[in-house]
Amino acid sequence: MELGLTFPLQRFLKVKTPEYGTESDRRFCWDLHVIDLRGHKSLLAVHCHSRYTFVRYDVSPFQWVDIPGLFREGLLDSLTAAGFSNEQAADYLRQAGTIEITRTHGRREVAFLNRAWEDVLALDLCLDTSNQTQPLLDHAVNTRPSRCVGHEGLGLGLERMALILTQ
Repeated sequence: MELGLTFPLQRFLKVKTPEYGTESDRRFCWDLHVIDLRGHKSLLAVHCHSRYTFVRYDVSPFQWVDIPGLFREGLLDSLTAAGFSNEQAADYLRQAGTIEITRTHGRREVAFLNRAWEDVLALDLCLDTSNQTQPLLDHAVNTRPSRCVGHEGLGLGLERMALILTQ
């Protein structure tokens, strides 16, 4: 699995620019970004194939050090809150393999990440400031019609991710 870091996230983490990814199957590619939500640094993760999105709110400095762990925990929490079983989420992670940190996965993917960020900001009322996990915000973003690289026309990130998890 590849986690593509945006330039702002690379600068925030003070890491050197990673190499380009080599994964050709976008079902196992995510792009990650650091965003400010109500003055707190938060993680925005967007799936490159479905535009399924999750937010990890108010991430502590210690959590940023372990991006793969932060991502994995956020993904599992988001998928189970969305109604997928622990087994489906764990199976997806198993199929995806080892996590590699890369550059983002392309202009179009980053454009759709920016659209997801706009959706998060527009749905700010769904933010639960008492919890890092954001099931209501994730659900609101993932049930909003959107476009993405992996599919033609409008669709829902939640439905697209369901297709991936049930294959």
